Amino acid sequence: MTSSEIAFRVRYNEVDRMGYAHHGNYAAYFEMGRTELMREHGLNYKEMEDKGILLPLSDFKVKYFQPAFYDDELRLVTILEKFTGVRLVFCYRLYNKKNLLLSEGSTSLAFVSASTGKPVRPSEEILEKLRICMA
Repeated sequence: MTSSEIAFRVRYNEVDRMGYAHHGNYAAYFEMGRTELMREHGLNYKEMEDKGILLPLSDFKVKYFQPAFYDDELRLVTILEKFTGVRLVFCYRLYNKKNLLLSEGSTSLAFVSASTGKPVRPSEEILEKLRICMA
């Protein structure tokens, strides 16, 4: 399976009073990884939305092992774990600069028609790019 890696720092506004990256930020971190993985394979959220296809989140899971702190350099590895005709499952692993696994998680998304709000099978072009992403 193809993976994508992004690097970023924990910003001051992302930490709580204990100095930990607040748990609510992990959804945004995972979204950054997912967006970049798809972009690397020619799948652009905006272009899909402009064509009437949305990808709402249907499931979000995260397990925390160690905290991330303000100004930590983080590395997020994202993998497209599986896809069916309408559903995508991504897995994530977040590491610090010492390569310590801080958290892992997954998200499920579904292709949905913008006009009807119902699940829809994406175009063959999108499916082919997803197949390449899984290779």
